[in-house]
Order: sequence, then structure tokens, then C-alpha cells
Amino acid sequence: MRRFTTLEELTAAVGEHLGYSDWLLVDQRRIDLFADATGDHQWIHVDPARAAAGPFGATIAHGYLTLSLVPALVGSLVDYAGWPVRINYGSNKVRFPSPVVVGSRVRAGAQVAAVTKAPAGIQVALAVTVEIEDPDGQPAPRPALVAELLTLLAGGG
Repeated sequence: MRRFTTLEELTAAVGEHLGYSDWLLVDQRRIDLFADATGDHQWIHVDPARAAAGPFGATIAHGYLTLSLVPALVGSLVDYAGWPVRINYGSNKVRFPSPVVVGSRVRAGAQVAAVTKAPAGIQVALAVTVEIEDPDGQPAPRPALVAELLTLLAGGG
């Protein structure tokens, strides 16, 4: 895990790849709980029998479920220890190139893309890629998610 305590450390890390999280299983229970939380019960996510005959041969995770896993995955890669306040500020250019089929495992890789001063603190942009594990235990050719995620840091540094 990369630990940042000062603005200088963050600024020096622009362009640095922070590594990869552990793999995380995306099972049907997780998909169903996300569907319940969001009200999105589209059959391709929650109906295994119907989805088996669909385009992916099984249910798939919601794209926004994949996006919602990013804080937990990236949280194992970076610690903004110098700032007591850390706010999810938003996302840029979010894309979902490949579906996450139920039973797949995903992991995140992150790179510090930019660090800028903002009126409320420091804005950090991380370039994040969520990869899907292939049957050989390697990242599949196309990722599940590619995004630039913004975090606002305040009260320190």
C-alpha cells in the first residue's frame, strides 16, 4: 500500500502506478443485493435461468456495481494518511468495456494521474482499471471498467 502524508509526496507520485488490489469474487448474492439497493432488477442481472439463454450465458454484474467496488479495491492500494477528510468527488470518463459475468473475480489497478489544489483542499485523480480474471488466473484482454476517479482531500497535508 502506498501511504501519502504530504502534498509533496502526492505531487511527486503523479504518473506512478500504485499496483493491484487482491482479486474479489462477484457472486450472485452481491449482484442481487446491489439490485435491491438500487432498484435495478433487470433480468440480465438477477434472473439466472433467463440470463443463461442470453448473450453472456449467465447473469452479469451491473456496471455501477463494478464502479461501486472501486473504493474498496483501491483502498487496499492507497492511503491518504495526511488528510482526515477524504471525499469521493466524482469520476471522469467512466467506461465499461467488458461485462463481469457472475462468478468472475475482479481486481483494480491504479495510477496517480493528477494532483491539483482546489478551493476545498487537494483533488487527486486516479486512473483506475478494473480487470477481470481469465480462466488461467490472468487478467482478461479487456477490462471491466476504465475510469478516472477524483478524491478531495481536506484538513491536512
